[in-house]
Amino acid sequence: MKRERVIWMFCLFAVVVASVTLSRATPGGGRDDDYAFVRTLIDIQRQVSNNYVDEIEPAKLRQAAITGLLGELDPFTLYVPPARQEDFDRLLEGSFKGIGVQLNQLDNGTIEVVTPVDGSPAFKAGVMAGDVVLKINGESVEGQRLPDAVKKLAGPLGTEIKLQVRRATGEIFDLQMTREEVVVPTARGWGRAADNQWDWFISKDPKIAYLRLTQFTPDSYDAVKTSIDQMLSQGMTGLIMDLRFNPGGRLDQAIKIIDLLVDSGTILSTKGRYRSEQIVRATADVLLPRFPMIVLINEHSASASEVVAGSLKDNKRAIVVGTRSYGKGSVQEVVPLDQNGGELKMTVAYYYLPSGRLVHKKKDATDWGVEPNIEVKIDEDAQLRLQRERYEAELFRRPTTRPTTEPTTRPSTVDAQLQRAVDTMTALLVFGGAAVPTTQPGN
Repeated sequence: MKRERVIWMFCLFAVVVASVTLSRATPGGGRDDDYAFVRTLIDIQRQVSNNYVDEIEPAKLRQAAITGLLGELDPFTLYVPPARQEDFDRLLEGSFKGIGVQLNQLDNGTIEVVTPVDGSPAFKAGVMAGDVVLKINGESVEGQRLPDAVKKLAGPLGTEIKLQVRRATGEIFDLQMTREEVVVPTARGWGRAADNQWDWFISKDPKIAYLRLTQFTPDSYDAVKTSIDQMLSQGMTGLIMDLRFNPGGRLDQAIKIIDLLVDSGTILSTKGRYRSEQIVRATADVLLPRFPMIVLINEHSASASEVVAGSLKDNKRAIVVGTRSYGKGSVQEVVPLDQNGGELKMTVAYYYLPSGRLVHKKKDATDWGVEPNIEVKIDEDAQLRLQRERYEAELFRRPTTRPTTEPTTRPSTVDAQLQRAVDTMTALLVFGGAAVPTTQPGN
């Protein structure tokens, strides 16, 4: 009797997943096919329960069925069981328990680091964007799906975890870290002033401000508006917005930030197989004064950060400097599963920029993401140095004595992309844009 109850619980969950996923396979729902699919699952479950040589936990069979079903879809579509809903929701809100790393699974099954969360245990341990994860706590992740690998990263606060990663150079590192509560800050300046408040200005003459967004969380719009208001009150004449290594996050916050800077026109559009095109247009309800603007991106700028950079570029509101973005332009919906709890995070549409360009990198695609107006490539070692430099500059830690004077311009000594942005902004401000081309060959 207990086994039959388990079977029917499994059936009910399968109906929910099948109705969400398979009913979209053909117009009209395909209900007969759905029921036939569920009956097949029940038959298989009964045969395994009654006849398989070893006893198998029903929960493992259910999870295997879900994993198999979603395994045919993209890595961003996944089932979040009730036990992990709190962690998943905290991630959406900008804080979570763990090591603080954003992962992606490539078409060949490789699990790579999109970016470590700035200041997180992963970042402090030396995990780099682009690292390939080989082992978690000594266990290989080869052949595993992304949700299974992510599950291995979870654990109680204060516990140790070890990652083995492979760099693009081929070097392999074992990195030790401790799980902790990771709170993701949103807006950061060029460095810390003497009172540990943000110093927004990378250049004092002309007054060029620098704003780095590490992720898009529920407070990103408010943080950006407050920060830029402060910059304007301090005499800002131009702004460099740094979205490099930004994995994305809340699309609604990205849209509000664009709307803060663009007075009219299309911000972005979304459409999918069963989602009609939705066009988001600028409202100008709250609009900042117009000022010259440059956006920095690289191959680790993903999702909402690509929308911001691409939309500002297409609306001719900003010049984009760096390298082509990551190409994660898919829209996920979180669907509650009422029967047994849990949530289904499912891709339902793609982002399109105002120009009509698809952000998402599909399999075998040659054109994706956001192309910079001015391409500036830097190698992996330079990326590591600039990440470390930014981290050190943003700490609540200053020398005991400070120089009485500071250099007029303070660009990074290792960050060629930021240096180009400063040079370009200076030309824009001094020459009114006459010396700055809209496109420029890479170097």
